[in-house]
Amino acid sequence: MTENSDSPGYKSHGHNSGVRVLLPRALVDLFPGSVGDVQLDARTVDELIHALDARWPGMRDRLVDTTPAIRRHLNVFVDGGRATLDTGLVPGTTVYILTAMSGG
Repeated sequence: MTENSDSPGYKSHGHNSGVRVLLPRALVDLFPGSVGDVQLDARTVDELIHALDARWPGMRDRLVDTTPAIRRHLNVFVDGGRATLDTGLVPGTTVYILTAMSGG
């Protein structure tokens, strides 16, 4: 579900402004009122995670450990490449936050 202009904190400065963030269902389910597809203004992955936490308090703790780094059981991709908290973002970027998969 994508946020609309009636959503709190919605940023709209044109079609490709801001950063599109796609969150995993497992994370969305933990935060009532959150959505799996959101548009935010951020210059780094760290700023993006702070913006998510401002909307849905506690989300940063689910995404970032105490070192701080992205938690081991998560993967963050920016336009197809693996990202860290320091990864830069530009308007129009798509960020995927995914749960890690393992098997055996």
